[in-house]
Amino acid sequence: MEFIADIGAFLLKAIILVVALMLVISAVAGAAQKQKGSSKGELKLIDLSEQMKAQADQMRLQMLQKKQRKAAAKAVKQARKREQQHDQRLFVMDFNGSIDAKEVDQLRREVNAILQVATDKDIALIRLESGGGTVNGYGLGAAQLQRLKDHGMQVAVAVDKVAASGGYMMASVAHKIYAAPFALIGSVGVVAQIPNFHRFLKKHDVDYEQLTAGEYKRTLTLFGENTDEGRRKFKQDLEAIHGQFKAHIQQHRPELDIDRIATGEVWTGQQAIEQGLVDDIMTSDDVLMRQANDYHLYQVKYISKKALSQRLSGAVSAMVHAFIGSLKQP
Repeated sequence: MEFIADIGAFLLKAIILVVALMLVISAVAGAAQKQKGSSKGELKLIDLSEQMKAQADQMRLQMLQKKQRKAAAKAVKQARKREQQHDQRLFVMDFNGSIDAKEVDQLRREVNAILQVATDKDIALIRLESGGGTVNGYGLGAAQLQRLKDHGMQVAVAVDKVAASGGYMMASVAHKIYAAPFALIGSVGVVAQIPNFHRFLKKHDVDYEQLTAGEYKRTLTLFGENTDEGRRKFKQDLEAIHGQFKAHIQQHRPELDIDRIATGEVWTGQQAIEQGLVDDIMTSDDVLMRQANDYHLYQVKYISKKALSQRLSGAVSAMVHAFIGSLKQP
């Protein structure tokens, strides 16, 4: 029993020490962040053409007999020196959108960087993956792609998995949309879901008051009693957004039967090409490989630096997990 008590005391002291350490680090990090201000990110330019050539060279050399590799490697090196650089460039950006479309800020920074160096001979390819989300967030994302078009660049979107709702809102801006055969495309519709706890509160004798100025400041509410008039206005607002969504797509893809595809339905890539939602069935890798002979490929990537407090809290969390894991071991 004394041994168990000693173990318990040790564990208690260890937990107190870890918690105290977390509090101290959090305080220091918070102070550092206030002095430093908002953390900046880093823009990376990755030469995809060089990566692809190096990979191909490696494969070719590996397939040779060992005695042949040295001479072949020298020949490859000399051939690379004689290669001419392409005047035309293809800039690749990745957009993996969440519901709130917070990734648009990263996209905006990447677009800003490209616009400073690109010409109307260059192409922008966005590898887009998103099931949609907030209207204002994805509307801003679509506006970023429009900036590239306004600059005179050809804009293409490649969808390997999904571009639905707000994702397709962005994709439709492109001059050309590529999709993998089983990628999910479409969902041109608007949805809103709001739970209501009015009856629960009423059952437990809880009053809820909401004061507004303006007839339609609130239409539907979480805790108050909703009215038919409020529902009607809310539905009217959804229809207005849907109408703007359809007009946006019709503007960029005028050949579409907009009433046919704006039902909220989703199609696979193969079905979507029959509907006119996409232009070609091809994965993003295939797009890049086909353009590699005519364009120099660059990936533009903005990486946000984590705040000091986030880095420290992550380190502390790892320490705690490692400590707990060591206790579980026999």
